[in-house]
Amino acid sequence: MSTTQAMDRSAPVVGDCAARTLRERANAPIRVGILGFGGLGQAAGKVLAQKREMLWVAVADRQGYAYDRNGLNVDSGLKSDRSISDLIATGTEVDGYFLALPNLPNTFMADVARQFIASGWRGVLVDALKRTSAVEQLLELQSDLQAAGITYMTGCGATPGLLTAAAALAAQSYAEIHSVKITFGVGIANWEAYRATIREDIAHMPGYDVEKARAMSDAEVAALLDKTNGILALEDMEHADDIMLELAGICGRDRVSVGGVVDTRNPKKPLSTNVKITGRTFEGKISTHTFTLGDETSMAANVCGPAFGYLKAGVKLHRRGIYGLFTAAEVMPLFVR
Repeated sequence: MSTTQAMDRSAPVVGDCAARTLRERANAPIRVGILGFGGLGQAAGKVLAQKREMLWVAVADRQGYAYDRNGLNVDSGLKSDRSISDLIATGTEVDGYFLALPNLPNTFMADVARQFIASGWRGVLVDALKRTSAVEQLLELQSDLQAAGITYMTGCGATPGLLTAAAALAAQSYAEIHSVKITFGVGIANWEAYRATIREDIAHMPGYDVEKARAMSDAEVAALLDKTNGILALEDMEHADDIMLELAGICGRDRVSVGGVVDTRNPKKPLSTNVKITGRTFEGKISTHTFTLGDETSMAANVCGPAFGYLKAGVKLHRRGIYGLFTAAEVMPLFVR
């Protein structure tokens, strides 16, 4: 047999092997890491425990990190004062991370993204960022993320996230969008389970900003909540729903408003979370679509569920060689079974 004949006969075998490897990879669970293990991170772990399409293999917080490619045993963690960088270096087989991190200071998420870019790791990152200015910082990293082979999904929680995506979908009925109004109600039994989230909400209150909220001690937060009977009423928040809908071409950010009520002493929602999209149809009629979340769904359910749905969508994009920055208003999440 000639060398040419041998090469011709081996070609299909190589092709079959490559195709089989791709099929096996596509059918294997997505290996997921969680950065941040406060209230949101812990809830994310419980969500993952019920998913067969995803396998929780990595976690990091301020105290340390844990990694096991076959599935996590959180009792086997390692202490570290540089836990994120140590986990990135160790977790070479993590397909994607949910960044369940507080964005305090406001530059923190962009700084974490830079760590991933510098590390050489390639995969999917998903965050549940709130502030417009934080997303603007990530936009500046667009080309760096693309060059690094990272598919980054930003603003993929509840709001921004689930409600932003609902607004983008509902907008299709209209020729022009007049307003998008998001109103949320959050109920938690104990604010200390979500310390970082509550501090981020306080930062939106009159007289406060990110740095002031970040510097508050637990005792100072508790004293503020005592004054308000545990209620945080928030209006005209700096929320990234506005820039996300603007980037998607839905409407200008000045037509988007976000506000809500957080009850830090009662798990029952103080009001129903909803988004109202008002616009003009091609026939010239003015109408409003309203999408309301069920009162029984918790903040954690409405943040973690979409985050992992967007992570699955991000993995699909990444495997097609599509990298860079995307928002929840640009890509449909995929349901994780």
